[in-house]
Amino acid sequence: MGKQTKASDIRTWSEEEKEKRLMDLRSELLSLRSIHTGGGVQDNPARVKQIKRAIARILTVMNEK
Repeated sequence: MGKQTKASDIRTWSEEEKEKRLMDLRSELLSLRSIHTGGGVQDNPARVKQIKRAIARILTVMNEK
């Protein structure tokens, strides 16, 4: 997910695709956090914020019913 994903686009995804992308984003966030806590330098420090917002966006769409 390089570019910001809109909620309207997420609504068109299947449930399996939402789950897969959510797991991918969470694993990427975990790896970025481990780099940060290990004292490493990130290529794009703003990426953490982007990932957290994308996760929240997907969860919001999944919780709509």
